[in-house]
Amino acid sequence: MNKARILFALLQLFGALIWGLAFAFQSIGMDKVGPFTFSAVRFAMATATVFGFSFIHDRFGNSGKDPKACSWKNPKLWKAGIIIGILLSFASNLQQIGILKTDSVGKAGFITAMYIVIVPVLGLFMKRKIGVNVWIGIIIAVAGLYFLTMSGSFKVTSGDLYLIACAAVFAVQILAIDAFSGEYDSVKLACIEFLTVTVTSSAFMFALEDVNLTMIMAAMIPLLYSGVLSGGIAYTIQIICQSRIEPYVASILMSSEALFSVLGGFLILHQRLSSREMIGSLLMFAAIMIVQAVPEKKKKEA
Repeated sequence: MNKARILFALLQLFGALIWGLAFAFQSIGMDKVGPFTFSAVRFAMATATVFGFSFIHDRFGNSGKDPKACSWKNPKLWKAGIIIGILLSFASNLQQIGILKTDSVGKAGFITAMYIVIVPVLGLFMKRKIGVNVWIGIIIAVAGLYFLTMSGSFKVTSGDLYLIACAAVFAVQILAIDAFSGEYDSVKLACIEFLTVTVTSSAFMFALEDVNLTMIMAAMIPLLYSGVLSGGIAYTIQIICQSRIEPYVASILMSSEALFSVLGGFLILHQRLSSREMIGSLLMFAAIMIVQAVPEKKKKEA
């Protein structure tokens, strides 16, 4: 198995760990501010974090890439960043609204993570070949997510419809990142992406919500975690890793955030894992191992 592929897979799992632990912080923050306010402030912090890191990356990164393509002055870089930023803005805000409206947080997690099914299906329309091991991994991962997150009966609510739309947009965003991340500077691409989310979310924030600085300050700790770690670091990890691993593999690795959310509740909040959640955890781990254990055929170098 390619060692670099394993390294980037582990890095993506670390990003999923950050996302999984962020769920508690997002829930606390949403008690203080609205969904668009939370997204606007969160991604403003993410933009500042990644912009600072871009100077370090300019010095030590981008080996083998066209310097002109990686320049801030490249209009194509900005176009790519704005495209994936608009997609991330729609997905993130649809998720926030869906969580507020749905009758079960577990159901919300399951529906959102269905992008692991949508990504390879969309990939078929783009004439991408997908290994049998990936399809097996998808089936096992979906079953694992069901046991991890679902409770009670499944009935469609208005919140569920927001989350279904969220999953679809996330799938498109993953494929868009796959198309752009290998060509441009990953950190600059992430910075433009987050700036786009900040601008679009701010527009809806001022139009639809009551902006209260006192409440924003009250939600500062959840915002810092969600902005700096979950936003700035984890989403940048996504872009970097997707330049090295297949999008449908990345989607399965990212969906393990549900597993880390459950484990985080056990380790940090001292919540006991039910037998149902233990089964889901084992299925998710098995799916990740199956996808990584059977490498895709190497593409011929041009």
